[in-house]
Amino acid sequence: MLHFARWKSISIITFLAIGVLLCVPNLLPRSVFPDWLPARQISLGLDLRGGSYLLLEVDTNAVVRERLEGLVDGARTRLRTANIRYTGLAADAANRRMSVRVTDPAQAGAAATALRELANPVQVSAGNQSPDIDVTTAPDGTVTATLNEAGLRAKATSAVEQSIEIVRRRVDETGVADALVARQGASRVLVQLPGIEDPNRIKELLGRTARMTFHLLDESANPSAAVAPPGVVFMSGENTAERYPIRRRVEVDGANLTDARAGQDSRTGEWVVNFTFDSVGARRFAQITRENVNRRFAIVLDDKVISAPVIREPITGGRGQISGSFTARTANDLAVLLRAGALPAPLTVVEERSVGPELGADAIRAGIISLGAGALLVFLYMGFAYGLLGWFANIALAFNLVLMAAALSLLEATLTLPGIAGIVLTLGTALDANILINERIREEVKNGRTPISALELGFSKASGTIMDSNLTNLIAMICLYAFGSGPVKGFAVTVAIGTVVQMWTATTLVRLMVAWWYRATRPKEIPTFAKPGASLYERLRRPLFRLVPDVTKIPFMKGAKAGLLVSAVLSTLSVVVAFHPGLDKGIDFKGGIVMEVRTPDVADLGVLRGTVGGLGLGDVGLQQFGDASTVLLRLPAQGEETQTQTAVNRVRESLERVAPGTRILRVEAVGNRVSDELFLGGMIALAVSLVAMLLYIWFRFEWQFGIAAILTLILDTTKTIGFMALFSVEFNLTTIAAILTIIGFSANDKVVVFDRMRENLRKFKQMPLRQLVDQSINETLNRSVGTSMTLLLSAVPLLLFGGDTLSGFAQVMVFGIIVSASSSVFIAAPIVLYTGEKRLRRGDPAETTGGGKPARAG
Repeated sequence: MLHFARWKSISIITFLAIGVLLCVPNLLPRSVFPDWLPARQISLGLDLRGGSYLLLEVDTNAVVRERLEGLVDGARTRLRTANIRYTGLAADAANRRMSVRVTDPAQAGAAATALRELANPVQVSAGNQSPDIDVTTAPDGTVTATLNEAGLRAKATSAVEQSIEIVRRRVDETGVADALVARQGASRVLVQLPGIEDPNRIKELLGRTARMTFHLLDESANPSAAVAPPGVVFMSGENTAERYPIRRRVEVDGANLTDARAGQDSRTGEWVVNFTFDSVGARRFAQITRENVNRRFAIVLDDKVISAPVIREPITGGRGQISGSFTARTANDLAVLLRAGALPAPLTVVEERSVGPELGADAIRAGIISLGAGALLVFLYMGFAYGLLGWFANIALAFNLVLMAAALSLLEATLTLPGIAGIVLTLGTALDANILINERIREEVKNGRTPISALELGFSKASGTIMDSNLTNLIAMICLYAFGSGPVKGFAVTVAIGTVVQMWTATTLVRLMVAWWYRATRPKEIPTFAKPGASLYERLRRPLFRLVPDVTKIPFMKGAKAGLLVSAVLSTLSVVVAFHPGLDKGIDFKGGIVMEVRTPDVADLGVLRGTVGGLGLGDVGLQQFGDASTVLLRLPAQGEETQTQTAVNRVRESLERVAPGTRILRVEAVGNRVSDELFLGGMIALAVSLVAMLLYIWFRFEWQFGIAAILTLILDTTKTIGFMALFSVEFNLTTIAAILTIIGFSANDKVVVFDRMRENLRKFKQMPLRQLVDQSINETLNRSVGTSMTLLLSAVPLLLFGGDTLSGFAQVMVFGIIVSASSSVFIAAPIVLYTGEKRLRRGDPAETTGGGKPARAG
């Protein structure tokens, strides 16, 4: 087993060298590398370098309304052309249909035929098309055109795809570098804007539909009338209260614009927007202006009249000018909107998360300190607890980090603060496999094996347990990635990559180093404890301490009933406090607004509270956050998503008014709909994770082990939630990630104990199950304590240095590690004992041989 062919050794070294090379681009700016070189790099998330995250939702209902309005206009024209008299022509957006009643029922068939001509073909399958409306008639002469499911899907899909392209153009026009625009779900668009501290202008640009159309005014209509005549709609001016009777017919569409630029009128000096039409638009514009000299011509933007000048003469050059009360900025913004094109439907910001560059720098610093402190503590523990084999494990851990960075570079992943937390935790979990191997080697030495035999058996016997225990962790991360959101997905990817890489480094790279060492030294013994007065070299190559003695005979199962009873009581109390006083849900799960602001001087909380409270936005939570000039402001969810964004803007304005120079360091605004989805996703991730682990353990072990594992995981989870409720730890996506990590670790720990129980069931045929369970726990005690210690050593620096963002995550991790380690002994093992006493161990316990010796074959 310790023999490595030359080609295999070269392959391993080559693989490590490639990993190092893939990491090099991250140390240099991208501009250093030539364009032809595919240098892939890890990018920093918005929470590390500052920027804004916006989740926009396309209003597909507006698409339906627009289609129905088009049907109404088309029906009016078609029916008049066919000389079909009708009444009650109207659209019903709620039921996605348009209806009209024909005066003469005998003409209903002709009317239906005319309406079918308004249908648009949509693709329903490869090579097959169908109309997007279904037309039906009733005996009373009512004809109905309903937008069918295929038509609805086609319109919605087209609207989202168009919106993504137009949003991308608008963002590009603003000059934001490295912006990301991508589809998320069925009707949402994700926009990430690095380096943008205040995304207000971007939100205004993205939120406007910017559909510009040109209409004639109906000079005969009375603008003060209560109801507009047929074919006419009353619109107000963008900057005035004047009402304009606008003909519904679009004479020229803004879609025919090819360019729009802000400029200044040479005569008046006021800011204007100069636009240019394509050939089709220029022809149509010339025709309309030629035929309607001395009539008013309205320029309409998003159902608001920008201006309604009188046509003095034909405009034949395909160029025009929009004037109004523009400033340089508003003229430029309108030009950007017109150049990018109109959105097919309005966009609403349903989630916003903005981080200023200062907080991003603080987050990077906190992450580096946490990673450095965790690495140092774990390295020292492994080296001093396991000696030479521990130092080999440390070398493998260093390459583990390198290979993780290489994999993230290949994926061009975005590193977030939760991602750094995942790397820190990987330091602790990555050594689990090495601890399993080292403990196995010590056992074989204790059983009198030769060094070569002990090393070979240590690696081979631990490999199956390593696979089982790490797969449970992968299951938890897959569930978190599938149902998580945003940076939490990055955490799941980071931990999953670390889990896969550490299995390879522990079972392959460490084995190669041990093989080299053995061939070079041919030791007569595996290094054990250093003797008093030993040299520094001897102290480094031999273990200095053991957390648990090599041989223990603790009768754990004497406390089995007490352990189950205490656990049941604690879990019951945890469930009670989870409902009352209840969990402190974060903004992710209950919606609302959180703003971190910094005033120029010491913050006057009374004045700020009075100012924001006077806006009528609900209960205002205000507290100092860090230093005396930094304030954390909380507001409840505002109902509709549009109201949430309005509230954010009003708070910004009021803070600037009462404390000029106030800076917005961070904004998180989540609407009710998104928060409900995030909460549901988090709960599904927890539930699916528990079920998946149950199925896996049930498949790999006897059913008693599966029941014990899932009941213990549920009890561990309830206690963790009770801890969060009792100590007001915020329940959000980040703490859900911590709970899932704990579930993975807890299952990992139980699999190791279960694996030893199963091995001993085969080995000691006559040993009573109670004695066998105690022996299995004692044999794996060093491994359980060692793994818990490495994970704690990596989690504690997160608690101390990770900052406020990761505070809740770290608290949950530390508590969960302690609970999970104890539950393997006092909950999982007793459940296996009581459910398997008459099934896992057959035969009369009175006939067992003392000392649990293995029964002889035959």
